[in-house]
Amino acid sequence: MRLVEQAVAKDDPDPKALACYGLLLRADPSEQDATDQMWLRFVDGRPVSPVTIDYLDWCGRKLQAAGKEALLLIWDNAPWHVSHQVRAWIRDHNRQVKQGGDGVRIIACYLPIKSPWLNAIEATWVHGKRRVVEADRLLTIQELADRVSDAYDCPHEPHLVMPKKVA
Repeated sequence: MRLVEQAVAKDDPDPKALACYGLLLRADPSEQDATDQMWLRFVDGRPVSPVTIDYLDWCGRKLQAAGKEALLLIWDNAPWHVSHQVRAWIRDHNRQVKQGGDGVRIIACYLPIKSPWLNAIEATWVHGKRRVVEADRLLTIQELADRVSDAYDCPHEPHLVMPKKVA
């Protein structure tokens, strides 16, 4: 397939880009017929620290409901991953989980700079991009989000929203 850069109309109300958080959950090899899962949340706006915290909280609640105790999070060095605000939230969250005995601890492992191939989700992203691409026209944000959700066989969850005022 040959892709051609396409221009967006100046009066197009759709955002120019769509941010997406993704968590690749590896299947437990001891469970027969278990498969990897992808948990996606799109963002209305930019992926800033408060939105990252909302995503981590959502993942933690889902993992707790599934009976998990910890999340080993392998992350690149995006500013919204390594910010003081996100690191402080993870530290406080883990302290609360330890004290209360309720919740999912988050262990964040940061990859070396410019080493995305060390993160298993990167190859998954590449294959997903190939499945959703449209050569003939631009996709609307809704079409793109639906295609990405379908490509990863996951529900199209409500979008996370960037706060009105980011500190």
